[in-house]
Amino acid sequence: MAKTTPTKAAESKVADIEKPTPSTGNALFGSDVVTDALTALEIPYIALTPGASFRGLHDSLVNFAQNRAPQMLLCLHEEHAVAITQGWGKVTNTAMAAAVHSNVGLMHATMAFFNAWCDRTPGVVIGATGPVDAMKRRPWIDWIHTAQDQGALVRPYTKWDNEPASPGAAREAMLRGTWISNTWPQAPVYINLDAGMQELRMDEPLPAIDVKRYVTPMRQGASAELLDEAATLLKGAKKPLILAGRVRRDEKGWADRIALAEALGAAVITDLKIGAAFPTDHPLHCGAPGSRPVKEAMQAIVDADVILSLDWVDLGGTFKLAVADKQIKAKVIQVSLDHTIHNGWSMDHHVHPAVDLFLPAECEPVVEGLVARLPKAKKTKSWAAGPSPVPELKAPPAGEPLRPDHLSLGLRKALAGRDVSLLHVTLSWNGATWPLRHPLDYLGSDGGGGIGGGPGIAVGSALALKHIGSKHMPVAVCGDGDYLMGVTALWTAVHYRIPMLFVIANNISYNNDVEHQERVALMRDRPVENKWIGQFMNDPECDLVKMAEGQGAKAFGQVKTIAEMEKALAEAIKVVDAGGVALVDIRIEQASRVDAAEIKRQSDR
Repeated sequence: MAKTTPTKAAESKVADIEKPTPSTGNALFGSDVVTDALTALEIPYIALTPGASFRGLHDSLVNFAQNRAPQMLLCLHEEHAVAITQGWGKVTNTAMAAAVHSNVGLMHATMAFFNAWCDRTPGVVIGATGPVDAMKRRPWIDWIHTAQDQGALVRPYTKWDNEPASPGAAREAMLRGTWISNTWPQAPVYINLDAGMQELRMDEPLPAIDVKRYVTPMRQGASAELLDEAATLLKGAKKPLILAGRVRRDEKGWADRIALAEALGAAVITDLKIGAAFPTDHPLHCGAPGSRPVKEAMQAIVDADVILSLDWVDLGGTFKLAVADKQIKAKVIQVSLDHTIHNGWSMDHHVHPAVDLFLPAECEPVVEGLVARLPKAKKTKSWAAGPSPVPELKAPPAGEPLRPDHLSLGLRKALAGRDVSLLHVTLSWNGATWPLRHPLDYLGSDGGGGIGGGPGIAVGSALALKHIGSKHMPVAVCGDGDYLMGVTALWTAVHYRIPMLFVIANNISYNNDVEHQERVALMRDRPVENKWIGQFMNDPECDLVKMAEGQGAKAFGQVKTIAEMEKALAEAIKVVDAGGVALVDIRIEQASRVDAAEIKRQSDR
């Protein structure tokens, strides 16, 4: 787990913004109890879009806690507020807080809840409702902002929800919710506060408690018997394969996974849907990471005799991609706790996989236990294909536009010699263009495929990197559609002095859906030339630069050549080095991944 204690530099710059006049009031209210719990839980920030339903809590955050621990982060949309908690959780593996306004704010935020749920990232989201006691509701507005069982809106994609009826119950809900959210597998929780409870004047404070006794960290390992059995299977393997999936961001776990792979001489596959789990230029890494395994990785899955899955996302689906409807021939060891939060509403549990040995545990203690049971070795000669080589950066032929690889390779060249954290990348990202060598080098996708989440998630991750004093420069590569939906998240980064670089892969289209229309046209023998209709964002093109500048960021572009890209990136990096938020708009050609011949073969069957 990454440390969440702020550096002095980070703390001073953020805390100096929006400092309140000291309060002299001595009365205690229900919302003060909630705020006191957040402070005791050492939650440093609460992202929010203001709303009258939690006006009591808002006052307590400002005048009771003096806008410190937690400090409010003003957002221009509730979706960004919850997305920021997801980005924070990606870096720290701990819950940050957010607040959303009654049922309407919760409805705005639902997609961000779903992204965080699928991404298995923690977060404590506080909601509110008009007074539960109907006699205390103001006409009209309090009635339409009061809902019965408000948590039902997000219950299928939260880990726990609660609507406490008293200050004491609210304190307990905050403690329980934070503990549940931070316990693996992580996911957001929702706590709905009655406006009447928030504004209740208390006759006396609640009895003091030792908060740490109620949020004891829980690490879940496997039994010695299961570890012995797994170690025996792996020792006997001639072609062991590790699928490195959902893991924590800590450096010890990273080192242990390398030690395990080298002790076995195991090939390792990683996944761009989730954060970096293994160095992708290590001799044992197979191919390049992708949103689905590349051909070298697919072949390794087919050839392996023992597969160790470390909470791999969609293990059954990956096997189906590799062997279709046949049985996977390897012995499969699954390490995961994900089954503990599967439900009947969301299908994010994916295909049910074939498994021979199941270890219901977190990955880090299991890997540590396996390393201790295996002979120490440094086997770096892989039985499978090695890492994919980094392509060369070459200018496109005269008259042709930049492609996605030009963007990633040009960005990597501009940032050469620096530690960089890729907070987000596009669907067209080629994992071979950017070797990953540290657990913070890449933080994964949006989780649920919810477009518009990228900017807010990136802001939360950049905030966390600043808070822990990381030397990694925060860089988010977003598609133009993702950016256009989430652009106002930039304002929060600018306002709270969160330095970061946004690079927009701008193909003026929803290109993923362009590809889908191309596939359908090919399957139905209809003209693919029409795939752009209802997809292209032109006539007029949106001015992405002006939109960024409208949020207070420094923006550069539109870039259309290698030379223009190099110049714009150099200027943007200077802005970030100086503590600012910069954006570069890079025009790229649509990068179709449609295999027309394969689609034709499938259609003819």
